[in-house]
Amino acid sequence: MEVDILKKITAIVLIGLFSQFSMADQASASKAIVDILIGMNHFASDTQKAELMAIAADDSSGRGYIAIANAVHGIQHAPTAEGKEAMTRVMGAAQAPAEVKALAEIVLGFNHMASAEAQAVLEGMR
Repeated sequence: MEVDILKKITAIVLIGLFSQFSMADQASASKAIVDILIGMNHFASDTQKAELMAIAADDSSGRGYIAIANAVHGIQHAPTAEGKEAMTRVMGAAQAPAEVKALAEIVLGFNHMASAEAQAVLEGMR
């Protein structure tokens, strides 16, 4: 009986530990994307593109951040048709967090740079 309780406690601790790592990865993905969008003019630099690809390749970033990273990576003055479609899907996803939806909306509206309104939202996400 004590072994069952010990197993349950261990499972709870491990779940809590791994969920924190997942949240940290999503938080770092969010911060990186926000920082890139704030300073981005026409397209991401090679360094920023590498960072975006790292986010997109990391499953722990979360599906929304992966889609956003891919869309931002593809921006050449404005998002590609595929990027726009992906951002529309993210914005319509019921399970997507509000911050992910807000980032998707900013990427969808990106035209040479983030608008002044988008810049203010991004600054608030920092």
